[in-house]
Amino acid sequence: MHSFGYRANALLTFAVTILAFMCAIASFSDNFSNQTPSAQIQILNINWFQKQPHGNDEVSLTLNITADLQSLFTWNTKQVFAFVAAEYKTSKNSLNQVSLWDAIIPEIEHAKFWIQISNKYRFIDQGHNLRGKDFNLTLHWHVMPKTGKMFADKIVMSGYRLPDAYR
Repeated sequence: MHSFGYRANALLTFAVTILAFMCAIASFSDNFSNQTPSAQIQILNINWFQKQPHGNDEVSLTLNITADLQSLFTWNTKQVFAFVAAEYKTSKNSLNQVSLWDAIIPEIEHAKFWIQISNKYRFIDQGHNLRGKDFNLTLHWHVMPKTGKMFADKIVMSGYRLPDAYR
């Protein structure tokens, strides 16, 4: 007959195999969810736009962020990390991204929000490239599941322009 150790090993192996199979099915089921997030960002005010003493441009904005990220939540979603970034081009870099605001959304109840804030992080360009610059505001999100791979997406909102002169 088989020893106790052999039987315990067979039972544990079977249990881990079933658990791995269930986790794979849970991760695969996220592919069938209909995700239709929406967002709108308005610049209410440019609080200041100045050149720092060492030559870098700095901007402070008051933003109105409205978003509905509830469709990102499924039974397998642990949390969603969302952030707003200003994106623009310069002669040195084809893409510059500056994070202005971020939040961790732990539950579906908090995934539909409206906030009015000044940028949480400093909007600074290394140089003096921001005067008269066109830029996009992009809402990025990363969905962190309980099991399976994390995925990310974004909504790009264009048509924003900084002033031609410092204020």
